[in-house]
Amino acid sequence: MSISTSLKDQSSTGFFGHPKTLSNLFSIEMWERFSFYGMQAILAYYMYFSVTDGGLGIPQDLALSLVGAYGGAVYLSTILGAWLADRLLGSEKVLLCSAFLIMGGHIALAALPGATGLAVGLVLVAVGSGGLKANATALVGSLYSKEDTRRDAGFSIFYMGVNIGGLLGPLLTGFLQQRWGFHVGFAAAAVGMAIGVAIYLSGRKNLPESVKVVGNPLPANERKKYLIGFLAFIVVVVVAFALKIITAESLARTIAYAVILASVIYFTLMLRSKRVTAVERKHVLAFIPLYIASAAFWALFQQQFTFIAVYSEERLDRSLFGWEMPASWVQSINPVFIIVLAGIFAALWTKLGTRQPGTVVKFSVALVLVGLAFLVFIPMNSLEKTPLLALVGILLLCTLAELLLSPIGQSVTTKLAPAAFGTQMIALFFLSVSLGTTLAGILAGFYTEGNEVTYFLALGGTAIVLGVALLLATPALKKLMGEVR
Repeated sequence: MSISTSLKDQSSTGFFGHPKTLSNLFSIEMWERFSFYGMQAILAYYMYFSVTDGGLGIPQDLALSLVGAYGGAVYLSTILGAWLADRLLGSEKVLLCSAFLIMGGHIALAALPGATGLAVGLVLVAVGSGGLKANATALVGSLYSKEDTRRDAGFSIFYMGVNIGGLLGPLLTGFLQQRWGFHVGFAAAAVGMAIGVAIYLSGRKNLPESVKVVGNPLPANERKKYLIGFLAFIVVVVVAFALKIITAESLARTIAYAVILASVIYFTLMLRSKRVTAVERKHVLAFIPLYIASAAFWALFQQQFTFIAVYSEERLDRSLFGWEMPASWVQSINPVFIIVLAGIFAALWTKLGTRQPGTVVKFSVALVLVGLAFLVFIPMNSLEKTPLLALVGILLLCTLAELLLSPIGQSVTTKLAPAAFGTQMIALFFLSVSLGTTLAGILAGFYTEGNEVTYFLALGGTAIVLGVALLLATPALKKLMGEVR
C-alpha cells in the first residue's frame, strides 16, 4: 500500500476540512521553527557583538556571511535527509532522528563556550533541520492526491501552523538574551525543541505503518559502499578545513558552489533516469525555471537574518512609548503576518479551486513583490532613523510574496515530482532555498555606507525583471506541466 493511499484513507475532513494527520505534522514543525528562528534571531548578534557584550567579536561582514552559509547548509542537508528516507529509513524515522539532532545542537550552543559551541551546535542544527524539513513536507504532500484542489490550501494551513513557532521563538530568545545573555536564549530554543519532540512522540502512534515505508530501498550489499563514501566525504571536509582550503571567509561561496553542483546532478539524474516517464521528464524541465525563481526570491527574503538584522539594530527606530524593542523581535513581524494571512490565502485558494492563478503566475507576482519591498528602502535612506511602521510595511510585502511562493513551491514540487524521486524532489526545492539563503549572506556583504541606493536598486530591480520574464514564459511552462497547475 502506498503512503499516499493509506494517509488519505484516514480522514479527508478531520482537521479544518483536511486530513487529521496534518495537525500532528505541523506540531513538530511548529516547535522546530520555534527553536530554529529563536536561535537564528540572535545568531548574527552573537557572532559580531563584542566579547564584553557577550558575543564572539567576529567582524560584521564575516558574521553575516557565516549566517548565510549556515542557512544554506540547513537546506543543503535536506539532500541527506531525503536520501536516508528514500533509501534506508523512511520519512517518519528520519524526521524523528532529525528532531533529536536539532535539540542536541541547541544544547551545544547553550552549554559549550565560544567557537566550539558555535561550530558543534550549528552543524547539528543544520543537519537536523534539513532532515526534518524535507520529510515533514513530503509527508504533508502524501496526504493529498495530485488532483486534490485542497493541496495548496493544506500547505498554507501547515505553513500558518509552523509560523506560530516562528513568531514565539524570536520573542522569547530575544527577551532572554537581553536579560541574561545569549546562552540562556539558546537554552530556550533547546527547551522548545524538546517540547516538540515530546508532543510528536505522544501522537506518533496515530500515524499509519505505511509512513515508515522506504520508497526505493538500498540493497544490503551496497550499504557498505555508501558508508565508506560518506566517511570519505567527512574526511575530505575535515582535511579541507585543516589545510585552510576552506576557510570561514570562503565558506559561503563554497556552499553556494556545492548547492549549484548538487542541483545540476539532481536534475541530470532525474532527466536521464529510466524510471522517469516522458511526462515526468517534462515536469522536471518545467521545474527548472521555478527553481531559479525560488533561489532569486530567497536571496532577498532571507536577508531578514543578515542585512535586515543589522539594519534593525543600527538604523531602525525601535522606540515604543519610551521603551526600546529588542532588535531580534523584528524577526517575529513576518510570522505574525503569516499567521494572519495564511488562513486567508488558504481559504481563497479553496474557494477559487480550479479558477485560482497557476503556480507560474504566483511565482512571478512573488518576485515582483519582494523586489518592490527592497525598492521601498530607498526613500528611507534619507532619514536618520527608519520608522518601525515603514519596516513593518516592507515585511508585509515580503510576507505576501512568501505566501505566493513558499507553500505553493512545496506543493507544486510534490505534484511535479517523478514517482521514483518523491522526497528527493522536495530536497531539490530546498536546494533552491539553500542557494538563495547562502546568497543572502554573500549579498549582505555588499551593503555598506554610501552604496545603499545602488544595493536596493540592484537587488529589487533584478527580482522584478526576473518576475516579468517568468510571467512571459507562462504559456511554454504550462505545456510542459500539462495538467499540473
